Amino acid sequence: MTSASAPGGSAFAPGATPAPATAGAAATSVAPAPADVTARRVAGPPVRRRGGIAWLGLTPFAAYVVLFLAVPAAIAVGSGFFDAAGHVTFANLAAFADPSVLRAFGGSFALSAVSAVIGAVIGAIVCWALAALRPDGLVRSMIDSAASVLAQFGGVMLAFAFIATIGAQGVVTTWLVSAFHVDLNANGAFLYTVPGLVVPYVYFQVPLMVLTFMPALEGVKAQWGEAAATLGASRVTYWRRIGLPVLAPAFWGSLLLLFANGFSSFATAAALISQGGIVPLTIRTQLTSETIIGLQNVAGVLAFGMVVVMAVVMGAYSLLQRRAARWQR
Repeated sequence: MTSASAPGGSAFAPGATPAPATAGAAATSVAPAPADVTARRVAGPPVRRRGGIAWLGLTPFAAYVVLFLAVPAAIAVGSGFFDAAGHVTFANLAAFADPSVLRAFGGSFALSAVSAVIGAVIGAIVCWALAALRPDGLVRSMIDSAASVLAQFGGVMLAFAFIATIGAQGVVTTWLVSAFHVDLNANGAFLYTVPGLVVPYVYFQVPLMVLTFMPALEGVKAQWGEAAATLGASRVTYWRRIGLPVLAPAFWGSLLLLFANGFSSFATAAALISQGGIVPLTIRTQLTSETIIGLQNVAGVLAFGMVVVMAVVMGAYSLLQRRAARWQR
């Protein structure tokens, strides 16, 4: 009489009884239950997950998003597709061909791109310096806290701070004239122009870069450098072949986030420039006085253009962050 046995184990599971043999047939044995089945038997039935009731915790946040973000955005963008009589029309999209609107979008793109590049480069250098400090040290904690605060320090307060610093009669402006005979406003009030907005914009772009890029830099493992050195790679080769390619998606994603931040900023520019120059200020002008003859609700059209730009930028940012997240696990 033969008996079948499970590979690598006994012919009988603990506590099991063999099946009775029948005449003219070989007796069979009971194979041991798989480990996961046995574990489920011991542990009992699986715990039921909480159903839809768990989503009730998101109700306040969802209501806030709908009432104060989604509905106003839909109204603002949708208004650009109605004429003065309330009829749906696409004729208002002709505003994108107006020279003043094109200049506004060009100014916003230039301001956002320049401030984002400067902020990304300076912020990446700051992150590289912070990586050499102890994560729980006093200096690192102070810089992290300052970056969290300064990244949100914008609007009227930031504008007034720069007016008092490098404005027409600012402290730094008068000191440069008296000490070095250098006048920042020799060709006009520099701070009150679109190129002059780069300075206050960089002020809050650098801390934002520190907050977004630092986790990616901390995700670079020291073992990678040790392995590269063991294989004979120099420090330059390591950063060129390993470090920079790994950090590239996170850097470009942070750069896009800085661009979106600068493109959508309004309060700081509104406190320094009276009208025009960038898209948010042009929207304000269109809300107070229609300046494009023959078209209605141009502010809604410009808002639609900003939404399209932001959707493209944030979509690219999401793709880059998804790729960068693979190295930060």
